[in-house]
Amino acid sequence: MLTVKTFATTLATVVLAVVLMPAAQAKGNAEAGATKAAVCSACHGVNGNSVNPEWPNLAGQNARYTEEQLRLFRAGHRNNLVMYPLAMALTDEDIADLAAYFSTQTPYGLEADAVNYKTGEALYRGGDPTRGIPSCTSCHGPAGLGNPASGYPALRAQHSTYTLKQLLEYASDQRYIDIATNTPTKSRNGHMMASISKRLKEDDKKALASYIQGLR
Repeated sequence: MLTVKTFATTLATVVLAVVLMPAAQAKGNAEAGATKAAVCSACHGVNGNSVNPEWPNLAGQNARYTEEQLRLFRAGHRNNLVMYPLAMALTDEDIADLAAYFSTQTPYGLEADAVNYKTGEALYRGGDPTRGIPSCTSCHGPAGLGNPASGYPALRAQHSTYTLKQLLEYASDQRYIDIATNTPTKSRNGHMMASISKRLKEDDKKALASYIQGLR
């Protein structure tokens, strides 16, 4: 029979394992990744903070998500002709090291657009139940830190231009496309974002992207 004390001990062990999971999964060497990231800095900035709003900030992104995306690029399963050849040259160790490095960097960026960020904030925090749109906080957290254990990326301080482009690509099922066959491929949570993005109006997407850009 499971006693209250045994149950509490078991629960505490499970909770601790979940809390420590992201750290345990960050197997890369951040110091080695800093050296390897030199080629990445041309687009993503010297510390993962891009100066071009069309290229994403990588600083502060959880290692698990970065690793997943680099592997999708390398396999030609994510639609990006610039990243595909670059990722092809990466080994599993390279990917782990780069992911570890960028996860240790601090993201910074532009502020939200005062014209529409309030609309974006309302959607981000509360969603819209009438349209079947969940709050973004349920997966990405109230501060946009993401959830490494579930594979949900950090969003805070991401360029609004880049975020809007990703939402549009999700909505049109173009974000995850096999480059060789031009057919849809699968990512861990891509189907979920595709469904949500299809329910967002264009103004919703712009407002969300604006709010996320100013999120810290």
